[in-house]
Amino acid sequence: MTASDRVPDGGQRPDMDGVDLKRRVLSAAVEAVGEAILITGPELGPPGPRIEYANPAFTRMSGYAMDEVVGRSPRILQGPNTDRALLDRLRAALQAGQPFQGEAVNYRKDGTEYVVEWLITPVLDAAGRISHWVSAQRDMTERRRAEAVQRRLLDEVNHRVNNTLAAVQSMAVQTLHAAPCGEDTRSAFLGRLFALSRVHDLLARSHWLGASLGSLVEAQLALHRRRHPKRVRASGPELLLRPSATVALGMALHELVANAAAHGALSASGGQVRLEWAVRGTEAGERLWLRWAESGGPPLPGPPARRGFGARLIEKGLARELRAETTLAFEPSGLRCGIDAPLEAVVEARPQGG
Repeated sequence: MTASDRVPDGGQRPDMDGVDLKRRVLSAAVEAVGEAILITGPELGPPGPRIEYANPAFTRMSGYAMDEVVGRSPRILQGPNTDRALLDRLRAALQAGQPFQGEAVNYRKDGTEYVVEWLITPVLDAAGRISHWVSAQRDMTERRRAEAVQRRLLDEVNHRVNNTLAAVQSMAVQTLHAAPCGEDTRSAFLGRLFALSRVHDLLARSHWLGASLGSLVEAQLALHRRRHPKRVRASGPELLLRPSATVALGMALHELVANAAAHGALSASGGQVRLEWAVRGTEAGERLWLRWAESGGPPLPGPPARRGFGARLIEKGLARELRAETTLAFEPSGLRCGIDAPLEAVVEARPQGG
């Protein structure tokens, strides 16, 4: 033994072999980590893999001391509300030697339920055989409870708003029935209310997180696409719109289709509507490009002498809400509408590969 192998007090230095040091560091990390860790043997047959180690975070989460679980199966944590179908999928994945992530109801030592999310990963020996399973676990009870409360509140808000919209629609019908205004005015106003209601329903289904542009197009064009599937065509990539963009674009689409039905391509037997959208890159960043084109309808004499509500909503409303540049071209062959907006003002998130 050399002098360098001795500590200053004359005792021997601890073994500083690299493998041993890594083990001690890993052991300290597992002890200190906030997530619960279980390590079990490899066997999957009854009664299941046996616990060989549980860190302090697991004992705090489950209420079991380490000496109460070592040698026993994790099945002691299961109970009547544990999802058996999930456990079957877990077993199938482990039998295939694959990691598995899931969430289930478990039971503490005192019998109370908790929701746990776990990721179970195989550990291989030098021969490539599974020697252990490592399960990293996280208590999700409070988060799931908060999410449930939030869903109930959103459902209550949606219910109240739906009731309010229904009341407004009813009052509008009764008021306009006796009002000194033409049938076109009544239809236009009620059509806008129903269009707003469709947008709201779409957002309510996602708990106001947004809506896909394809779903929005389908909701606003559905009636005419069912009646004339070959005359109303729409295509473009799936994009998740921001809630504010969903409302703004939804109402703009309603104005376009309502005008086409009343005066444009859909008012004539041979008329067609083509709606296309895409994401295009520019020097200033990505932008949403949307085009509405009508053909085969009554010839247009040119731009109207006065901009109506629909035109103002498209031109000024989208500029204000989405920073969009819009064009309305009243060509003899039919109306053309272009909407060009910065993508970050419109899109909440883009799907992978979108």
